[in-house]
Amino acid sequence: MASELAVSLEDVRAAATRIEGKVHRTPVLTSSTLDALSGLSLHFKAEVFQKCGAFKARGAVNAVFSLNPSEAAGGVVTHSSGNHGAALAFAARLRGIPAAVVVPSNTPEIKRAAIRGYGVEPVVCAPTIDAREAACRDIQAQTGATFVPPYNHPAVIAGQGTIALEFLEQAPGLEAIIVPVSGGGMISGIAVAAKALKPGIKMIAAEPTGRNDAADVAAAKAAGELVQLPKPATICDGLEARLGSLTWPIVRDRVDDVVTVSEEEVVAAMQLVMERMKVVVEPSGAAGVAAALSSQLRSRHPQLRHVGVILCGGNIDFKASVPDFWQRWVDASKPAGSAELA
Repeated sequence: MASELAVSLEDVRAAATRIEGKVHRTPVLTSSTLDALSGLSLHFKAEVFQKCGAFKARGAVNAVFSLNPSEAAGGVVTHSSGNHGAALAFAARLRGIPAAVVVPSNTPEIKRAAIRGYGVEPVVCAPTIDAREAACRDIQAQTGATFVPPYNHPAVIAGQGTIALEFLEQAPGLEAIIVPVSGGGMISGIAVAAKALKPGIKMIAAEPTGRNDAADVAAAKAAGELVQLPKPATICDGLEARLGSLTWPIVRDRVDDVVTVSEEEVVAAMQLVMERMKVVVEPSGAAGVAAALSSQLRSRHPQLRHVGVILCGGNIDFKASVPDFWQRWVDASKPAGSAELA
């Protein structure tokens, strides 16, 4: 079924050549503490150290530098919860072309500031996909800009797939890779490349259930078709998208399992990574760690030993968000009926 998919290994390799020198080759980290807690040998691909603080730079740079001169002259436009928007602004600045970024009103200030840092003032809209898409259409009509979606785009998917090329060179013994998922651009690119290079490797998606049990990727895999669920109510603001027409077939055919994680598990994973690995990771970036520590993973894949985890982003608004995350974790951990400490 490879011929039916939007992206091939050759596309990912071409993307690697195109983005070389424009983005970072990120390191792979380990932690004996997290190994002991998970019962696995874990290898963390630290995309928190990527340009713009997240993996999104790979896909955005590949997409922008794939444009022909006439397309590039009109600039680019996208909508984003933050990381892709910053990445597209960064990529456009590298190429010297205009960019416009539409963000929902609930986008954290640190992500808006990152977009401004690359010379683009975010266009704020209502926090719905319809509002985001409508704003992008208006900008396209006014400027002739090329729309570069956050994930459902061949060049974006191929760019994200370069993570797998690096990861399997850095940790060739990996038996599985855990990837946070929502729209599916990152896991699609990684799955295409990793499965082509190492057919026996397991691709495992990590998906937050949110506070409204809206894990649509898990539901789609179980049903064998796209399932419409409400937008997840989750602290993982980068994992609120839905699978697209290009990413779903890859997830369907190349992803082996979906491990769902709760809000409390995500916060606990953030805390562990920060305290034990001394790495700042945003909630979306911690979802893969939560899955690696999950009993679901151990029960479904007891044979796994060497497992890769993508730390996909580290753009957290500490002042606004960490106290809230911490309080949620304290409240969730408190035994029923316990009294406050004096």
